[in-house]
Amino acid sequence: MSVHAGSAELADTKSLRRAFGTFATGVTVVTVGGDIPHGMTANSFTSVSLDPPLVLVCVDRGAVMHSVLCDAGQFAVSVLAERQAGLARYFADNHRPLGAEQFDAVDWVPGPVTGAPLITDALCHFECEVQRAYAGGDHTIFLGRLVWLSRTDEEEALLFLRGRFRQLEPARNEVTS
Repeated sequence: MSVHAGSAELADTKSLRRAFGTFATGVTVVTVGGDIPHGMTANSFTSVSLDPPLVLVCVDRGAVMHSVLCDAGQFAVSVLAERQAGLARYFADNHRPLGAEQFDAVDWVPGPVTGAPLITDALCHFECEVQRAYAGGDHTIFLGRLVWLSRTDEEEALLFLRGRFRQLEPARNEVTS
């Protein structure tokens, strides 16, 4: 176990990806509506503040989503259920169709506020207006103010850990002596 990483290890993107991958995250699909709807799988999503209600998503500056989101100024996030790994793979596939056509094979509804596609049967939906965008290396950090949400507690979330989708094991009742 390393106490501190050398500069060569920090510069190696494969090593960094493996290290960052030790932190389990939920899996979302971030979408933008409007004239050029677009979606992408993202695990770089987090809550920021309850008052005001703020979230953030991080988007690679070279991704199609980056320019679409910059132009739209609003976005939606669908938090995927454990049975929706196929949707996560689909929206991570760079060979899927672009524009509205990419949503032809997906069950979705337009968000009531932004019109951005919301993935049907996701655990939770957030619609947001971009409040600020911050440079973050090769990504942009988009800070969004919540304008609408819906949620269900029916299922477990899809997780991503060490480069693979994961599911939670059912809780076991632990007996204490």
